[in-house]
Amino acid sequence: MTGILLVRDFMSTNVKTVRTDVTVKEAVSKMNKFRISSIIVVQGKRPVGIITERDILERIVEPCMEPTAITAKEIMSTPVIFTSPDVDIEDAARLMTAKKIKKLAVIENGKLVGIVSSMDLMSASPKLLNLLEELRRAKQLKNEN
Repeated sequence: MTGILLVRDFMSTNVKTVRTDVTVKEAVSKMNKFRISSIIVVQGKRPVGIITERDILERIVEPCMEPTAITAKEIMSTPVIFTSPDVDIEDAARLMTAKKIKKLAVIENGKLVGIVSSMDLMSASPKLLNLLEELRRAKQLKNEN
């Protein structure tokens, strides 16, 4: 079953990014505008970090830091954990579990091409179950003949 369902089939391709030098307030404004829970931080076009809601809560809200005085680079999580679009979705899920992350950048030829989230993995679950059922039926038919 390996290789049947790939990351490219479930990833979001319209990835929102911010530069390392933008303020946390600007990053949060962009996250709110697009109703997303994380944003990739880039230097040039290269992803160098990610800011998640958790980063904002732990590094800005709880210590009462001023979001207009702190840059994205100062609170981003690094390194960016990534995968290829041609990786099996199950392998991506294993990587996310091992790294304890909910978002996984997707990079192809050194370029950010997408992001896959734990929600994307949940949408893959029914398809995986359907494939398993199809394989079971095919095996059953083969054994009957």
